[in-house]
Amino acid sequence: MVRVTTVGSGDAFGSGGRFQTCIALVVDSTARPSVLMDCGATSLTALHQQQVDPNQIHTVLVSHLHGDHFGGLPFLVLDGQFRRRTDDLTVVGPPGTRTRLEQAMETLFPGSSGVQRRFGVNVVEHVDRRPLELGPLRITAYEVRHASGAPAYALRVDSPQASVAYSGDTEWTDALLDVSENVELFLCEGYSPAPVPWHLDLDTLGRHRDQLTCRRLVLTHLSPSALASDLSAWQVAHDGWTLDL
Repeated sequence: MVRVTTVGSGDAFGSGGRFQTCIALVVDSTARPSVLMDCGATSLTALHQQQVDPNQIHTVLVSHLHGDHFGGLPFLVLDGQFRRRTDDLTVVGPPGTRTRLEQAMETLFPGSSGVQRRFGVNVVEHVDRRPLELGPLRITAYEVRHASGAPAYALRVDSPQASVAYSGDTEWTDALLDVSENVELFLCEGYSPAPVPWHLDLDTLGRHRDQLTCRRLVLTHLSPSALASDLSAWQVAHDGWTLDL
C-alpha cells in the first residue's frame, strides 16, 4: 500500500485558503509519511496541522526552485535541529538546489546553514530521466517547461506497491505523458481555465486527457480563476486529501 496525502494543494498565493504544495507519501508498512514531493513555504505549518511529524520525513523530492515548492526546507531543517532530529534528511532537487537552500537559510536565519547538527542534510541533484534508487523507491525526474532559475521537473515515484506521478509546475509538454505512463495516480497542475505562460491550464489538459494512461488524474495547484470555474469534470485535491493505492 502507498498512501498519498496532499498536505498542501494550493498555489503560490494560498488561493482558496490552501497551503502551498506539499505531497506526503507513506511507502512502507509503518503508516508514517516518509517522503515529501515538494515542500512549499507553508509546509511545516501544514504538517503540524495534520499531525504529521516532520522528523519522520527522510526524503524531500523538489520539482523546482520556486518558494512555494521548496521554501519550506529551511523551516523543516531548523525544526529538526531544535527538536533533536537524528535521522539524516535527503533532498533530491534540480541542479543548484544545495546553493539555493544555503542561500535561503542564510536569508531567513543568518548563520543557520553552517550549524553543526545531529543529522545530515544530503542534497542529490536530478538528472533528466535517469532513475535514482532510494531504498525500495525508484525516483525519476522528467524535465518540463517552467521558468524558475534552474531546470524544472515532473516527478515519478515507483515502489513495489504502486507508482505516483506529479507534474510540478509546467506548460504542456509531452514529458507529462511519459512521467505518468501507467501510474496509479497522477497529481497534475490545473492552474487556470485558459492558457497562461509556464503553467498548465484546464483547456490544454482536457485536449490531451485521452492521451494520458494514468489510472487516476487528480488536479492540484489551482489559481483563483480555476477554483471559481466549473470543475465538475475533474477530481480536485484539497488540503488533507488522502488516497490509498
